[in-house]
Amino acid sequence: MSQVPEYNALRLIDAQELSQLLSISTRTVWRMLSHGKLIEPLRVGGSVRWRLADVERWIDTGCPAQN
Repeated sequence: MSQVPEYNALRLIDAQELSQLLSISTRTVWRMLSHGKLIEPLRVGGSVRWRLADVERWIDTGCPAQN
């Protein structure tokens, strides 16, 4: 019997949802990304998305810089 992955493990969020999760502006999300202070997103076609599970793990580890 196969295990059904947890919903958050598959969910992708955009910059607006990430900004709400982190309580920062969308502009700050892009600034943090360009300075290596945010985990790298996935690029799907022309879209930029983050795995919610990866973001939660990053937050749990204290939001380390990604340089």
